[in-house]
Amino acid sequence: MARTVREAALGTRTARLRLPVQTKPYWRVIEQGLHVGYRRRATGGTWIARRRDEHRIYRETKIGLADDLQDANGDGILDFSQAQRAARSWWTNQQRLASGLAPPSSGPYTVTRAMADYLQDYRRRGGKASDSIESVARQNILSELGDVLVVKLTTRRLLDWHRAIAERPRRWRSRAGEVNLAAFDRKDAEAVRRRRATANRVLTYLKAALNHAWRAGLVPSDDAWRRVKPFRAVDAPVIRYLSHDEITRLLNACQGAFRDLVHAALLTGCRYGELCRFKVADYNRDVETLTIREGKSGHVRHVTLTDEAPVLIERLIAGRSLGEFLLRRDDARGWKRAEQLRPMRDACSCAGIVPTVGFHVLRHTHASILAMRGVPMAVIARQLGHSDTRMTERHYAHLAPNYVTDTIRANFPRLTAAAATVVPIGRARTKQSKRA
Repeated sequence: MARTVREAALGTRTARLRLPVQTKPYWRVIEQGLHVGYRRRATGGTWIARRRDEHRIYRETKIGLADDLQDANGDGILDFSQAQRAARSWWTNQQRLASGLAPPSSGPYTVTRAMADYLQDYRRRGGKASDSIESVARQNILSELGDVLVVKLTTRRLLDWHRAIAERPRRWRSRAGEVNLAAFDRKDAEAVRRRRATANRVLTYLKAALNHAWRAGLVPSDDAWRRVKPFRAVDAPVIRYLSHDEITRLLNACQGAFRDLVHAALLTGCRYGELCRFKVADYNRDVETLTIREGKSGHVRHVTLTDEAPVLIERLIAGRSLGEFLLRRDDARGWKRAEQLRPMRDACSCAGIVPTVGFHVLRHTHASILAMRGVPMAVIARQLGHSDTRMTERHYAHLAPNYVTDTIRANFPRLTAAAATVVPIGRARTKQSKRA
């Protein structure tokens, strides 16, 4: 990564003005083969950049005036750090031209353009969450930083933006033109953790877009956002899962096709989007699995069904063709995005599940039951479609039986006497009289 180089003789205006006036520039290496030079004149200096090409010949260019007599503006008048960024940008453009690539697009390169370029590349690479990233970016990034030139981004501005996301309430789903904010108790440690975790995710999206622009040679330096660090120790949430009693109450509160959808989620651990895309042909009756052809990771995955799941699926697919949706609404059409939100909220209210849980908790419930039954983390990770066990262990390892838990419970003595059976005096006298 490009780093700003420090040089005592060139770093400040006062230091440069003490240098003797001469025609030959004062050179400073900023990376291998790339130099920034300062040509000292009686009326102020200028910045020069040079780079040795493949023929070992130096190529030079003037990149701007030094801020000897006027304050730097980042355009025509540059300080030493800005001169370094301009030198890197110049040489990157020269390399693009030498490789036959088109020069960077004309016009100001803003954060909006950087995010659009990143999303285009993300979709080209087969990313599955482009719509979600675009929605998050529109609400949290483009609304505040969209018109800012990428080269004008500063570490301080990004730090303030990142902190502001963590300190404002979460937005509820609302109609166009409306902004509904959820309640946010800043004294609630878990609420603060969730907001900071959200801010970190948004920061990850922004950094991904800016790094893509930097690697493409559209930005001379990544120094501004590389210094912005995410909040620490905020990605370890306490996973909410449903107890056996809550599962029974929730299923009893669901009606019709939504009950089948909830039941399938509990039995398979699949995401809502995966359940919506299942076709009848994805069920393999011989080995009792469901095939996910468009998973979040982009890989085909086979979900192993429990003994109860085939009974549900056989009832659902009876009389249907292979191309039909496996799980359908009561009006016989497939489930679409966000159509589970209202029914899930109503079912939780009817079942007395407080606080109300989201549909994704059903996936957590499936994995938590497996963990508490002693299923290895690698098996659970494969069932959920995790690429490795790190995510699985972070969420569910504390639920699994383990040596530490068994050893502590087997060896720690009881601190109080066993609870005595207390019999009311009247009842004791009655028993004695009956014996007499």
